[in-house]
Amino acid sequence: SEEKKRKFLETVELQISLKNYDPSRDKRFSGTVKLRHVPKANYKVCIIGDERHLDEAKTLGLECKSVEDLKKLNKNKKLVKKLAKSYDAFLASDGLIKQIPRILGPGLNKA
Repeated sequence: SEEKKRKFLETVELQISLKNYDPSRDKRFSGTVKLRHVPKANYKVCIIGDERHLDEAKTLGLECKSVEDLKKLNKNKKLVKKLAKSYDAFLASDGLIKQIPRILGPGLNKA
């Protein structure tokens, strides 16, 4: 039987319960698990930053946008949505994080 092609990425959630472990009394611990296969090989990241961060991104070969590039979108919902769909993640300079919703509007959060 053929399976129907799904249009979403599969995710896995993992919860672990430990016997004889009292979190209120015992100290917390943390760890990492390295996956055998990379879940997302071609992960596209866009840097939104000031001049210093843009120069660093260009030397590393990463895609980047300045505040002027974002202002050119002029809160156009279609253009903002297109920008959001073209990247998997955005990294922003700490001084610009609070300005981004004002420049782009709420479209980046919804996309």
